[in-house]
Amino acid sequence: MSTTGGAGRLCGCLAALVLGGCGGAGDGPAGMPATVVSVEEVRASAVPNLVELPGRVEAVRSAQVRARSDGIVEQQLYVEGTDVAAGAPLFQIDRRDLQARLQQARAALASARAARGQTAGLRARLSTLVQRKAVSVQEYESAQASFQQADAALMEAQAAVDRAQLQLDFATVRAPIAGRVGRALVSEGALVSAAAATLMTQVDQLDPVYVTFQPSNASFGALEQGMADGRIALGDGKHVRVTLLLDEGAQHPVTGVVDFTEKAVDPATGSRTLRARFDNPQRRLLPGQFVRGVLAVGVVRDGVSLPERAIAIGEDEASVMTVNTEGIAVRQPVTLAGQAEGRWVVQSGLEPGERVIVDGWHKIQPGQHVQVQPAKAAKPGS
Repeated sequence: MSTTGGAGRLCGCLAALVLGGCGGAGDGPAGMPATVVSVEEVRASAVPNLVELPGRVEAVRSAQVRARSDGIVEQQLYVEGTDVAAGAPLFQIDRRDLQARLQQARAALASARAARGQTAGLRARLSTLVQRKAVSVQEYESAQASFQQADAALMEAQAAVDRAQLQLDFATVRAPIAGRVGRALVSEGALVSAAAATLMTQVDQLDPVYVTFQPSNASFGALEQGMADGRIALGDGKHVRVTLLLDEGAQHPVTGVVDFTEKAVDPATGSRTLRARFDNPQRRLLPGQFVRGVLAVGVVRDGVSLPERAIAIGEDEASVMTVNTEGIAVRQPVTLAGQAEGRWVVQSGLEPGERVIVDGWHKIQPGQHVQVQPAKAAKPGS
């Protein structure tokens, strides 16, 4: 066997291997069929107009509990962080000085009552005598003035008793509203003052709660323009429903309703205030907590939506795989507006007529040839 003939056969084998390995970009091994994927053609249709905004939870009612009597705190009567009823005792202030003031006021009242009785009797006697001209009119008028002064002093003494009684009642500090009471800001032995309105604790009503949002006035303008030109329809126009996304990404099970919209623009931030009301029976929403809210503001007449399984959500962005006219998979970033009825509403990144891979996109790479088939409709609840 000649050396030349062996070398020729070796070159022929190498050539066959090289030619066999050549093909379109992204194809599999020679003879392997293209990966089959399910696609859905993008169509414009009426979709919910979903607006996602950051928000903060606020108590519907929040009351600061402040001292209304002077004295030393004797006892804390509640457990911090628990729910209390309206009027529940929270602190006890030393009552002894206040009781002494009440007794003093009652003594002054008794003295004023006696003085009034004396002047009333004198006025009655002089009234008879002045008719008989046994005393002068001036003397009777003086008795009448003394009676009026005594009557005023009696009312003043009664007011002092009422005030002293009120101060004594305020020695037992009570919850002004029902709700969850916070930590105590004063301890036993602390001196509290009514004049300084010493803050003792705070009570927050946690069911229901408010969530406030601060969208820019520009976004409000875009929404109003969309309604004006007919792209956005508000339906019955009565309620804007809000879904909350918590810190861990979970969806809050209770849907809220927007109940207040600020008509003025904050000059410092250029934003307006939206407020939604949420039932909170499990106390999962707490004042000060930051959340994200998805507001369903009517519907977009010519919007785009895709099944949830068609969306790849990464750390920085969301994307889909589309198939171009040559049958090649192309990765395409999209901007999402929220979820509704098992589908993602796509705010931007897709146009009607594009083909989006719904099933099988995780098996392929961008630039790979694929074989398409229509996607099957998802079963309800899937």
